Amino acid sequence: MIKENGNISIDTENIFPIIKKWLYSDKDIFIREVISNACDAISKFQRLVSLGEANNNGDDIYKVTVSVNKEKKTLKFIDNGIGMTEEEVKKYINQVAFSGATDFMEKYKDKMDEGKDIIGHFGLGFYSTFMVSTKVQIDTQSYKEGAESVRWECSGGTEYEIAPSEERKTRGTTITLFIDDESTEFLEEYKVREIIKKYCSFLPTEIYLEDENKPKEEPKYETKKNEDGTEYQELVEPEAPKPLNDTNPLWVKAPKDCTDEEYKDFYRKVFMDFNEPLFWIHLNVDYPFNLKGILYFPKLTHEFEATEGQVKLYNNQVFVADNIKEVIPEFLLLLKGTIDCPDLPLNVSRSFLQNDKEVSKISNHIVKKVADKLVDLFKNSREEFNKFWPDIQIFIKYGCLRDPKFYDKIKEIVIFKNLKGEFVTLKDYLEANKEKHENKVFYANDEKQQSQYIKMFKEYDLDAVILDCSLDDHFISFLEMHEAGVKFNRIDSDISDTLGSKTDENDETAKALNKEIEELFKTSLGDKIKNLSVEGLKNEETPALILVSEESRRMAQMSKMYAKSGMSFPGMFDEEKTLVINNNNAIIKKLLEVYKDDGKKDEVKFICEHILDLAKIANKELDASEMDEFIKRNNQLLSKVILL
Repeated sequence: MIKENGNISIDTENIFPIIKKWLYSDKDIFIREVISNACDAISKFQRLVSLGEANNNGDDIYKVTVSVNKEKKTLKFIDNGIGMTEEEVKKYINQVAFSGATDFMEKYKDKMDEGKDIIGHFGLGFYSTFMVSTKVQIDTQSYKEGAESVRWECSGGTEYEIAPSEERKTRGTTITLFIDDESTEFLEEYKVREIIKKYCSFLPTEIYLEDENKPKEEPKYETKKNEDGTEYQELVEPEAPKPLNDTNPLWVKAPKDCTDEEYKDFYRKVFMDFNEPLFWIHLNVDYPFNLKGILYFPKLTHEFEATEGQVKLYNNQVFVADNIKEVIPEFLLLLKGTIDCPDLPLNVSRSFLQNDKEVSKISNHIVKKVADKLVDLFKNSREEFNKFWPDIQIFIKYGCLRDPKFYDKIKEIVIFKNLKGEFVTLKDYLEANKEKHENKVFYANDEKQQSQYIKMFKEYDLDAVILDCSLDDHFISFLEMHEAGVKFNRIDSDISDTLGSKTDENDETAKALNKEIEELFKTSLGDKIKNLSVEGLKNEETPALILVSEESRRMAQMSKMYAKSGMSFPGMFDEEKTLVINNNNAIIKKLLEVYKDDGKKDEVKFICEHILDLAKIANKELDASEMDEFIKRNNQLLSKVILL
C-alpha cells in the first residue's frame, strides 16, 4: 500500500462544524454510534461465515472492547468483525452519509433471516466521534485473504491520510479517539461505563470496558485449608471480566419461552423497581412490521406515580430514547417497558422520528395489543382484573380521554366499585337500577365526607358507585358524551325524586306543616341559604342536609379551573345549594313549637344556624369565616347547657 492523502467527499461545505453542533442532541451518543457500528461489523462477518463466504478460523468469540486511557487522552473501540480493505475505507469513510450497512444489506437481502437486520444503517454515525475528538484514527484489517491492514487518520477537517497500519494485524477494526480538552469527562472509566449501560445494555454482541491506566490483576497464591486443618497454597486466577450488556434481552424471546420469574427479574433489572409489576404484555410482531417489546403495568403506591412511567425505545436493540410519543401514545407512557422496532424511520442522529405513516401504524398496533390484553384479562381472569383495577384505572381512564378509539375497544370492561364493594360495569349498574332511576348513575367521590348520604342510600336500598380517581370528574363527562342518555349525579345532588320523599299533594295537613317549617328557617336564616325544601326522611336522627345541584357544582369547578389560568368569573358559577329539612326529626318538631313562642325568636335563630352549619359540615368543610362562627356558636351552646 502506498501512503495517500486526500479530501473527504462531501456535498455540504464545512460539514464537520455542523456535525459537532447540530447532528446530535447529546454528545455522549457518539459512544452508542461507534459501538453500534462495531456490533454491525461483527454481525456482517457472522452472516458471511454462516453463508460460507468467510472463515473465522475457529475463532467464534465475538466481542467489542472499549478501552480508556486517561493519561494518553485516548478512547479506543476494538472489534473483531468484518474489517475493511483500503477500497472500503475510501468508500465508506471518505464519502459522508454513504452507509456501508445499506450497501451490505442490498447485496445480501435475499439471504437475510427475518429479524436479523444489520444495526448500523444510518450513515453518519461514525462522524459523531468528531464532536469530542481532535483526531480520529482507524486501524482495520479485512477478513479477505491477502488484504493489507489500513490506517485512516483525520483531524476534523476534510483532509485525511491513509497508510498501512502497524497496529492492526488481525481481522477487525480499532477506532482511536484523541479526546479534546472540552470532552475529558469521556476519559473517566465510570462515565463511559454509565453511557454504555444507558445506550448499549442489550446490543447483540458482548461489550467489555477496560482502563489501560489500571494495573492488570495477576494470578496470586491464597492460603487454603485441608479438611484436617493443614494449610496449603493455591494459585487463584483473577476473576474474568464480565460484559456490560445482556446480548439476549427477554423481549427477543418468544412469549411461550418466558417464565413469570424471568419477566419480573427483567423488570427489576431494567427499571430498578423492586415492587412486582401487576402484569405485562409481550409484543411479538413480524408482519406487517417488525416489533418486539414488553409493557409492564406497575404497582402504584399513589396516583402521582402514574406520571413517572418509562417506556424505552430501541432500534435493533440500540437504545434510542425514553418516552417517544410518536410511537408510544401519551397515555401508554404511564407504563414501564421496552419497545424494539427496527422499522422506525429515524433521522440521521438516530434520536428523532421522521414523519412517516408507518409510525402511526406501529402506534395503533401497540394500542390494539394493550386493549386486547385488558379485554382478555377481564374475560378470563375477572378476579385478577378486579384486584388490579385500583392501580390500572387511572391508566385506562386517561387512555379513554386521550384516545376515543381506545375507549371503543375497552368500554365494556370499564368497571366501578359500588356501595356493596362489588365491581360492576356501567351496563351492569344501569340494568340493576333501571326501575329506580333509569339512566342515572349516582356516585360518591369521598366516602368519609359523604358517609351520611351513603347511609341514606343504603336505607332506601339504592346503589351508587365510588369515584375516587383524580380523573373521574373529566371521565364522567366523557362517558356522558359517549353513552346516550346516561347522566352522572353525585350522591348529594338529589333526594326527592330518587327517594320519593316528597309530601303527598293531597295531604293538606302535612303541606301546612311543611310550609310552617319552611317559613321558620327562611325567617331565621335570611340570605344564608337561598333554597329550602322540607322532606320526610327515613333517618329521623338527621335534622337537615345539604344538596348541591350537579350542574352548578360542575360549572363552579370549571370556573375555579379557569381562575387558575387567569380567567375569573366571580359569583357567576357558584354552587347551587338546597337545605333539605327533615320533618321527621324530633329537633325540627320541637323547634316548630318553640318558634310559636314570640319570646324565643333569638334561640330559634341560633338553633337554625347551627343546623345549617351541621348540614354544611356533613357535605363538605366550612370555610374559615363559617368555621369561626360555628366554633363561637358551639361555645355559646355549651354555656347555655351548663347553666341550665
